[in-house]
Amino acid sequence: MNRIFLDVHALQTVPPSNLNRDDTGAPKTAVYGGVPRARVSSQAWKRAIRTYFDDEHLLDPAELGVRTKKVVELLADRIAGLDGTVEREAALKLADETVKAAGFKTEVPKRKADQAKKNEDPDAPTPAPESKYLVFLSSRQLDGLAHLALEGAADITAFLKTKENKARAKEIADTRHSVDIALFGRMVADIADINVDAAVQVAHAISVHRVDNESDYYTAVDDENKDEETGAGMIGTVDFNSATLYRYAALGVHQLAANLGQGLREDEPRTEPVRRAVEAFVHSFIASLPTGKINTFGHHTQPDAVVVKLRATRPISFVSAFEDPVRSDAGGHVREASDRLAAYGSDVERAYGDPETTQTWVLRVGPNTQKLVDLGTQTETMGELVEAVGKAVTERLEKPE
Repeated sequence: MNRIFLDVHALQTVPPSNLNRDDTGAPKTAVYGGVPRARVSSQAWKRAIRTYFDDEHLLDPAELGVRTKKVVELLADRIAGLDGTVEREAALKLADETVKAAGFKTEVPKRKADQAKKNEDPDAPTPAPESKYLVFLSSRQLDGLAHLALEGAADITAFLKTKENKARAKEIADTRHSVDIALFGRMVADIADINVDAAVQVAHAISVHRVDNESDYYTAVDDENKDEETGAGMIGTVDFNSATLYRYAALGVHQLAANLGQGLREDEPRTEPVRRAVEAFVHSFIASLPTGKINTFGHHTQPDAVVVKLRATRPISFVSAFEDPVRSDAGGHVREASDRLAAYGSDVERAYGDPETTQTWVLRVGPNTQKLVDLGTQTETMGELVEAVGKAVTERLEKPE
């Protein structure tokens, strides 16, 4: 398959907030261009994207996966759902053996095992084993493993000792990947043969300007304090900053197609699951938002500008437009950031781009982003943008190599 890349650039302003905390509770930062910048880690935004898929019902639950250490309990629930006659303890045994046959290591956490030993109740349930690391499995993979476990329920240990059935367990865990596994990949250090290369790369979002963290001193009043005593029932501090962020992600559509294989459903064209995945990712990348301290700050904003490029050459970030930090001499950062993004994007495309194979769409809000209209086709709504990108991706996938 020909290489197809999707670049998504966004400028987004957030008010006082603490989207992504470091180990001290302060907003994460980075030095870029010789000055401190606000930063939101790629992991924080990828988590927001994944949860947005489900929260906004962008994809069928069957097309999504679960990442958890409690994979044995999760699989046991699937087994019990398929056969209601299987007791809980038996379902956990079947699930544990099947998970291990697929290649994942499990054990009862020491804390839970020690607690169970102290419990004098003979009827207390045995603690369920957990995987030693987060296991990322699709809904269809879990269903497949549940069916396999029930097939060998009479003697699951002997059933899975056979070379054929053990291979079946591994094959089930490594086929029919969910959209989120196909996008973000799966890494298991001790069984590299079932790793999935991520189709998408998400950059750490950084502010286009210098940012210094601030601290808010707050107090809380005791509602039941009827005395005429001075002082608060609670005092504390919370760190925050505000910033105009440059956000960037690169999606390898060809890798996504390879990860999804022939499709999530047998009754649809090969390109359909890829189109759905691309549209869901673009929508979620634009609209999602990390929720760190959101009840405290209510930082609900949407991007001021989005530029999407579909290209055959390698991905290109435009972050260098902001290596020299934007100054706020004019009273804000969005206008200059948009002007720089438009100018730098044009210069980079002229120097390194391929105009014959590159398509560009722009979604913008307000007069401060006016210069971005020259970069590509202007779209009026996010829905229009997402649909246009999905259509273009399908057309490229259907072209003969």
